[in-house]
Amino acid sequence: MASTSQAPSSGAGTAHPDHLGHVIFIAAAAAMGGFLFGYDSSVINGAVEAIRDRYDVGSAVLAQVIAVALIGCAIGAATAGRIADRIGRIRCMQIAAVLFTISAVGSALPFALWDLAMWRVIGGFAIGMASVIGPAYIAEVSPPAYRGRLGSFQQAAIVIGIAVSQLVNWGLLNAAGGDQRGELMGLEAWQVMLGVMVVPAVLYGLLSFAIPESPRFLISVGKRERAKKILEEVEGRDVDFDARVTEIEHAMHREEKSSFKDLLGGSFFFRPIVWVGIGLSVFQQFVGINVAFYYSSTLWQSVGVDPTDSFFYSFTTSIINIIGTVIAMIFVDRVGRRPLALIGSVGMVIGLALEAWAFSFDLVDGKLPATQGWVALIAAHIFVLFFALSWGVVVWVFLGEMFPNRIRAAALGVAASAQWIANWAITASFPSLADWNLSGTYVIYTVFAALSIPFVLKFVKETKGKALEEMG
Repeated sequence: MASTSQAPSSGAGTAHPDHLGHVIFIAAAAAMGGFLFGYDSSVINGAVEAIRDRYDVGSAVLAQVIAVALIGCAIGAATAGRIADRIGRIRCMQIAAVLFTISAVGSALPFALWDLAMWRVIGGFAIGMASVIGPAYIAEVSPPAYRGRLGSFQQAAIVIGIAVSQLVNWGLLNAAGGDQRGELMGLEAWQVMLGVMVVPAVLYGLLSFAIPESPRFLISVGKRERAKKILEEVEGRDVDFDARVTEIEHAMHREEKSSFKDLLGGSFFFRPIVWVGIGLSVFQQFVGINVAFYYSSTLWQSVGVDPTDSFFYSFTTSIINIIGTVIAMIFVDRVGRRPLALIGSVGMVIGLALEAWAFSFDLVDGKLPATQGWVALIAAHIFVLFFALSWGVVVWVFLGEMFPNRIRAAALGVAASAQWIANWAITASFPSLADWNLSGTYVIYTVFAALSIPFVLKFVKETKGKALEEMG
């Protein structure tokens, strides 16, 4: 997705109210990939203990099965930009929808542990594609005045997907009598949990046929008239769209296709701006946010909460995640990206430090003492709230905006891949770290949350209100 030029001098920047609804529909349909991203990422939370029991595996092997999808995510994220530049953004979405469907069916009907892992890798590849295509496509079709809010649709869809997966898991667990391995529709409950994703996967595929191709891609393959028509649909302004198309063409001709080689430079292998993108991605994951969504039911059960209640707390955490995301969507274009990131970092430090304190106490009759149990539960929700209203949204917005046009596609791919690798490191290490010292694990996450504050202050520049051409 090399070219995401938006030409402010031709009047682009705001959408007429009659057209804004259409733009919102397009962004929401594209963000359905984000919904599947969230759903597929977190649905495994409901199956962790059942997989451990059915296949009789220890924490280390279990962690690899849970985390292996993230390898697929990294590969999908690294290659999605190039695929989309060759065949278009919409075709890329349709490929992802097919892969999501295959993964859901395979994960629900595994022969053994190895093929369950394989189906999860396929689903991971689809997640990785969706993680890149969604925000980039939305940035390309959005007027600059609305780009931050429309860009945050991706994160909103992700957190809704997480919440829906937890609600579905909780409902299915109750239907199976509170047993993750209880019989449901001729399968074990955890298999049904993983298979339900077929429904949103098919919907994503259908929606991809209802939205237009990116005008930037159409111009890149010489389809000027079709691009002009789509620009009129999404911008809805009385401007010279021939001039708009010509301006975008000229900007694209000045650019070369971005490649990994274009990212090299400076004293430390990559250009400094690429390292900033990688840093944002790594900090987003190293605070341990995905522990809350991949392992929360296991975490609560480990400190004495019964399975049904632990699934319910996973769902309430997901609702807090949505609330925080809505707050971010409201303020991302008002107060800016950097202030939200800093506010979120401070809140995360508080929440994570309280969790570390609560988990430092010994269990009494298999449970945390009452006070520490409540502190842990409330602190977990505080952590998720502050993550959602800040880093959960602003990192995706930053990555869609911060890179110069000439390197945007390649840089976004590298940064997204770094995010998935960091996610894998946290996901694969948590079960073993928790066996070692649960409190110590949360101290590590607290330290990373604290380090994110000076990182933002020193290295991250505000992108609020700037046209994509201004990024450099």
